[in-house]
Amino acid sequence: MEKEIIEHGFSFNRRRFLSTMSLGIGSVALGSLLMPDLLKGGGMEEEGLAPGIPHFAPKAKRVIYLFQNGAPSQQELFDYKPKLREMFGQEIPPSVRGTQRLTGMTANQASFPLVGSFVDFKQYGRSQAWVSSLLPYTSKIVDDLCIVRSMYTEAINHDPALTFLQTGSQQGNRPSMGSWLSYGLGNENKNLPNFTVLLSRGVGNGQGVYSKLWSNGFLDSVHQGVQFSKGEDPVLYLRDPEGMDRKERRDMLDRLSELNEMSYQEFGDPEISAKIKQYEMAYRMQTAVPEVMDLSKESDDIIKLYGPECLVPGTYAANCLLARKLSENGVRFVQLYHQGWDQHGNLPFEITKQAMDVDQASAALVTDLKQRGLLDETLVIWGGEFGRTSYTQGKLSAENYGRDHHPRCFTIWMAGGGIKPGIVYGETDELGYNIAKDPVHVHDFQATILHQLGLNHEKLIFKHLGRRYRLTDVSGKVVRDIIS
Repeated sequence: MEKEIIEHGFSFNRRRFLSTMSLGIGSVALGSLLMPDLLKGGGMEEEGLAPGIPHFAPKAKRVIYLFQNGAPSQQELFDYKPKLREMFGQEIPPSVRGTQRLTGMTANQASFPLVGSFVDFKQYGRSQAWVSSLLPYTSKIVDDLCIVRSMYTEAINHDPALTFLQTGSQQGNRPSMGSWLSYGLGNENKNLPNFTVLLSRGVGNGQGVYSKLWSNGFLDSVHQGVQFSKGEDPVLYLRDPEGMDRKERRDMLDRLSELNEMSYQEFGDPEISAKIKQYEMAYRMQTAVPEVMDLSKESDDIIKLYGPECLVPGTYAANCLLARKLSENGVRFVQLYHQGWDQHGNLPFEITKQAMDVDQASAALVTDLKQRGLLDETLVIWGGEFGRTSYTQGKLSAENYGRDHHPRCFTIWMAGGGIKPGIVYGETDELGYNIAKDPVHVHDFQATILHQLGLNHEKLIFKHLGRRYRLTDVSGKVVRDIIS
């Protein structure tokens, strides 16, 4: 049985004493540099792995995820299907449709007429990738992109599909991808959160985005995503209260930390320790966040690259530029959500406007990172939660149509972070309805992201309520064909 040491009224067992008092200044400094979370409790320790360091040499240090909320139609953007134009208005063959589950929005349709894209496509780059005329800026950077046309998911409606992509579960209450990375890799910049969230809205139907998507779940709350807003206060409740100066704030936090430490000694609740860390992070962010949010030092060339909307807080372009600034300042996971891609009807008009919202800034972000020498260590991802149907939802005309949800196949792109540039991976059938080659499940996608950051998805585990949880649940394999 371990002896207890009594110091100033507090009891310390041997492990506590050694971890907090007797490591020595040099050891603590070295340990904090090599393994920032070495002294932190957690599920991975039981698996023989230390939180805060990769399992193997990473190819990427951080992620910027440009999530296109509402599910962009792959037929209008990246998955060119001339056969759909030839078969305009014809019923989708039963052999193609099969017994797929349909949403309540189209299940009662009397017919399912096929509809090809209203836009033209051309081939670009070394890969000769097909890109539509809606994405003129993206077409210029295809040699930096890995376009994956064979993604598929298990969910058919927005909320479960979005939750599944972000947390590995359709039900929620699980840690998001950014939280898993924060837990697995620790901090790169002690003055900024590991995981930040930026929101913007397009012109179309905006599906809901909820805080559960950047929840820490059962992980310590220090791993929760921090949402930045477009208002005067980018992070709520960060500013000192009225009448309190910086020194008073520091004194208050010091006293609060002492009280919390007393509670931790008595109860041993790790959330008390997490709260102490959050208060300290908020204090440091008071200086770091305004500096990151300041665009006055950005050159005219950068403003031109992203477009004039990058100077309008809360726009997609502004969030892309902010994502670069956060990433280059050491934020591990920057999550953008851009709403408006849910085009069940009036698709030609809405997707045209939506593509204009995101095309220039998305391409600018990749270009900006590349010219700064940051693209190799930053994994950029662009895509939604599922695809859209090859048949129309509702009435079909030569000028107008809509598309329903389609989990069987959709397209994303990835750039940087050790992903092969200038390739197209996976194929769908000639009607764009089923995957014909190299399917990539959501868990495969998640496993590949973790792999690029030096994390084995089967070993990034947290034990909770008697079960070992991971982002990829009980499946998933790394897609090695897209790794350079």
